[in-house]
Amino acid sequence: MFLRSVFLAAATFSSTAFAAFGITTSGNNIIIDAGSDNPFKASVDSRSCDVNSIVYRGEEFQYKSKGSHISSGLGSATVRSEIISDHITGKYAKLTCTTSTLTHYIVVRSGDSTLFMATHTTAQPDIGELRFIARLDPNKLPLEHPFGAVSTTGGSSSTVEGSDVFVVNGQTRSKFYSSERFIDDYVQCVYRDNDAIHACMLMNSYSYEGSSGGPFFRDINTNNAGDSTNLYFYMNSGHVQTESWRTGLHGPYALQFSRSGIPTGKSMDTTFFSELGINGYVAASGRGTVTGTATGISGSFQRVLHWYNANAQYWTYADSNGAFTSPPMKPGTYTQVLYQTEYKVASSSVTVTAGRATTANIAATTESKTSLFKIGEWDGQPTGFRNADKFLRMHPSDSRMASWGPLTYTVGSSSLNDVPMAIFKSIGGPFTIKFTLSAAQASGAATLRVGTTLSFAGARPGVTINSLTPATPAAPTKIDSRGVTRGAYRGFGEVYNFAVPAGTLVSGSNTITISAASGSSGDTFLSPNFILDAVELFR
Repeated sequence: MFLRSVFLAAATFSSTAFAAFGITTSGNNIIIDAGSDNPFKASVDSRSCDVNSIVYRGEEFQYKSKGSHISSGLGSATVRSEIISDHITGKYAKLTCTTSTLTHYIVVRSGDSTLFMATHTTAQPDIGELRFIARLDPNKLPLEHPFGAVSTTGGSSSTVEGSDVFVVNGQTRSKFYSSERFIDDYVQCVYRDNDAIHACMLMNSYSYEGSSGGPFFRDINTNNAGDSTNLYFYMNSGHVQTESWRTGLHGPYALQFSRSGIPTGKSMDTTFFSELGINGYVAASGRGTVTGTATGISGSFQRVLHWYNANAQYWTYADSNGAFTSPPMKPGTYTQVLYQTEYKVASSSVTVTAGRATTANIAATTESKTSLFKIGEWDGQPTGFRNADKFLRMHPSDSRMASWGPLTYTVGSSSLNDVPMAIFKSIGGPFTIKFTLSAAQASGAATLRVGTTLSFAGARPGVTINSLTPATPAAPTKIDSRGVTRGAYRGFGEVYNFAVPAGTLVSGSNTITISAASGSSGDTFLSPNFILDAVELFR
């Protein structure tokens, strides 16, 4: 049984005895000393819950002009502190910061150098984003992991878009270019080389269950902005938002300081949160799992399983044989989705029960068709297309980008580099496909399928097939966010089918053009555009 010693923020303690684990106060500051071999102390403002000091191995790493905090800072909060001790699992210093719609928890474990955190919400913050930002000293932690300087914007000479895409030494950089897919994003760090000190945000499967966006959502992770080095954990935002924000508990997640290289986030053990009185936390004993086999996807693709409902989301990869086991999930009924890399190929429903493993096999939907040609793969990504290897980490206008066209792809002789990953209304022009058919191939009706991963400003494919110009499809569901210019490509993944009546295709040479159909033309790279997944002509 835990023995609890509770200390209110207003209580008076010696502010000088930092040698041992404990909580002290100094003015408006609540100071936690982890009592670790590599000394670690954190100070939190009792009026706002802002972290205003982080001292590791005797060195201050907190940026002094602004605190580290949830969202953009709570402004004011009721802050309560307590020590929870147990002779088996150790001692924990816990801060609980409460507002009318949000409770933020900060936990330090005795002997550790980590701020474990969790955030419970009943409403989305007014700023429209739920995130934790560690604002750190850029002179002491100037470098970013894992993508390096692509998001280091300090020293910029100009901007190319709005106020968040910069030019540094002739290269475009932005905090957005630090993003990674949630399914792969379990550790992100800022650091320095000389003594390998790292400050890292760590996440596990519990961290994302209250977030929004699914396994392929990505958001800002790191940014050396010059005046401060910022390390983030984004739980949700309006950046290419594809589903409603979830409320409830977000986390646990952690900010860890170390000098032994890059820590492992995915296996981070936060099971001790079950003993800390965290609102909304469900222990492993109150969870269930889903197991099964995913079939119908070839070995060249990733097999991704995704479970979601209004309250929680989870994901995992299936192994090479298709076998999978979900992370521990809260009880409830979920939509279960199977993706071929990022392309949805099956969906079903499954109910999770606490303490049980539920079997729910799933198979990709098959379609009987004869392909006349296919450009790209149905994988939900612009894989292999021109500039697809660059756009995640730079602006489309960057000089390192290849020309956006107009481009022509000749079936049978061109490479995927002749296909633009994005088709814009104002630049590049239409994308042209040339192909040759035999008399037998040209006879009869067919279907032209154009898959997109993300649309901006209502763009959708407008096509011409030889002399046929089918009606322009209805505008896709609007996502009120920039896409390709901030390194994003995942939206709703619209797929457009165009009927090709008999007599349209001819024996010999044929031509298809694809353009960005939309209303207003916009300006250059912020004109209406869509990102290609694949193009296929079949019957």
